[in-house]
Amino acid sequence: AYDVVNTYSYHDLVRIFFKYGEDKFSRQIARKIEQVRAEKPISTTTELAEIIKSSKSAKELKKKGHPAKQIFQAIRIEVNDELGAADESIQQAMDLLAVDGRILKPKGHLAIITFHSLEDRLTKQLFKEASTVEVPKGLPFIPDDLQPKMELVNRKPILPSQEELEANNRAHSAKLRVARRIR
Repeated sequence: AYDVVNTYSYHDLVRIFFKYGEDKFSRQIARKIEQVRAEKPISTTTELAEIIKSSKSAKELKKKGHPAKQIFQAIRIEVNDELGAADESIQQAMDLLAVDGRILKPKGHLAIITFHSLEDRLTKQLFKEASTVEVPKGLPFIPDDLQPKMELVNRKPILPSQEELEANNRAHSAKLRVARRIR
């Protein structure tokens, strides 16, 4: 995290803060980090939190939650390559449903529970890629080798029921997506 904060370029900081932290003050925060580290390296989380706070508007600071939460999250995701690991894991899980072209379990299902919008978006995109094919218009039939390997079981994510939310408060952000192996 120290290296990210002290060595990444302005553009790279903006990219990770906006993409992983979904923070609309990404540019201002990255610019302020650049200014501060030009004088001395940023070495503590408290220093970084103060820089982030000073980059946000008063209206933004009044919102619920710590103002640095999203930026710290973005740095954590970058350092741990969390989305890369999730992407690789989902791809491997889809591939595990088939070995040497043979389906281990016909109509095998892959269910993914996500707890963050970035994870959910990644899962949605990977399932969509595996369940659609690009074929020329007017083709009378789709050859077997162009058939999608998965089909979506549910188009929208399955959300926790009220009963589940009452029993498990941490389920509020959970989303379940399911795809079925078809070839």
